[in-house]
Amino acid sequence: MAATRAIAVASNTTTASATCLLFKKPFLSKQSTLCFKNLKPASSLVSKRLFTCRAIYNPEVQIKEEGQPETLDYRVFFVENSGKKVSPWHDIPLHMGDGVFNFIVEIPKESSAKMEVATDEPFTPIKQDIKKGKLRYYPYNINWNYGLLPQTWEDPELANAEVEGAFGDNDPVDVVEIGESQRKIGQILKVKPLAALAMIDEGELDWKIVAISLDDPKASLVNDIDDVEKHFPGTLTAIRDWFRDYKIPDGKPANKFGLGNKAANRDFALKVITETNESWAKLVKRSVRGGDLSLV
Repeated sequence: MAATRAIAVASNTTTASATCLLFKKPFLSKQSTLCFKNLKPASSLVSKRLFTCRAIYNPEVQIKEEGQPETLDYRVFFVENSGKKVSPWHDIPLHMGDGVFNFIVEIPKESSAKMEVATDEPFTPIKQDIKKGKLRYYPYNINWNYGLLPQTWEDPELANAEVEGAFGDNDPVDVVEIGESQRKIGQILKVKPLAALAMIDEGELDWKIVAISLDDPKASLVNDIDDVEKHFPGTLTAIRDWFRDYKIPDGKPANKFGLGNKAANRDFALKVITETNESWAKLVKRSVRGGDLSLV
């Protein structure tokens, strides 16, 4: 039996404004840019360039589960209050302002089912990954909340000169959230990025943004990579090693990492987010090829 439960976009409140976003229906009737500058009236909107104006946007959505967990048919859809389906990848805004971003949980910490947004299905619901007709599981639990940044895309035709010329993996950017709480599939959290790891998976660049939810007890203590080392000692190494080795039990080689096999700082993570947000904008405007990806 399908189950429906309401969740807020994030579990904490952000009063700061957010970078201008490209919204797609059904949140707005037409694809458009929604911009408010410091909460001024609409007549004050002067910026015409995407990603440079300021906006406040705090949508509320529900998640609707269809099918039973751990089955091939299981899907977690996102719906607005009217009941219309929306895409967690395309319709949930990325920016919340002042370096805060929305993060969508796909895999709760201390679980092993490999859940992910179905980028090739309408409304891109979350489902369990399948290989050779079987549900996929990690060989051991992941120790952090794991998911994606909406409105980002790692372009498979764009080579990154800073990471061995590797091309993007054709997915949204991944997030590893290091807070203490185990979250739920489909939960949307406000997070701040702290570091970035450049994983290279079978030749494809697969960024891992290390972040923390704003409602975590230690959130105020960590703002950059050095703070992670101080307040979460060993965590960055543990994340790198986990993602390096998780395929080995299945007989595959270890993943590699660029950037000298080390995590990059917050500023670099923000750069990655900006670049992949711009790639996503080109994707939804169809100025680059999207292949089988769903843009609904």
